[in-house]
Amino acid sequence: MIASTSSRLRGSKDRCSVARGGTGRLIGFGRLALDPHQPRAATFGFALRPDTWGNGYGTETVRLLLAVAFDDLTLHRVWGARSPRNVASARTLERAGLSEEGYIREHVQRGGRWRDSVTHSILDHEYAASLLPDAETH
Repeated sequence: MIASTSSRLRGSKDRCSVARGGTGRLIGFGRLALDPHQPRAATFGFALRPDTWGNGYGTETVRLLLAVAFDDLTLHRVWGARSPRNVASARTLERAGLSEEGYIREHVQRGGRWRDSVTHSILDHEYAASLLPDAETH
C-alpha cells in the first residue's frame, strides 16, 4: 500500500510523489495536467521504480490521481497515453477503470525516433459508477 502522497496544485498541473507504506521510501510520481483547451479535462501520467512493479502500486497511484481529478477538481474527462509495448501499463489502466481509445501515430520522439502512443480515458460518470458497491472490479 502507498503510505502517503505529497501533492501541490501549481497553476494547471498537480504533481504528487508516491511513497511505500511502512518504509516511506519514494517509489514514484504521478502528474495531472489540466487541459487549457478543454474545460474540465486533464491528462495524467505516472512512473514507478522498476523494483516496485507488480505490487499494485501503479493501480493505486492511478486511482489516487483519478480521485483528485473527479472528487477534488470535478473534472469531466481524464486521459493518458502509453507506449504500445507497455502491456503492464495497459493492464494497470484497465484495472483503474480507464478504457482504451486508440492510437496517436508518431506521437512522441524518444532517442531520435518517433513512437506511437495508445490513449486511455475515463469520464466522470464512469468513475462515479466504478465506486458503487456492485461495480465490477478490474
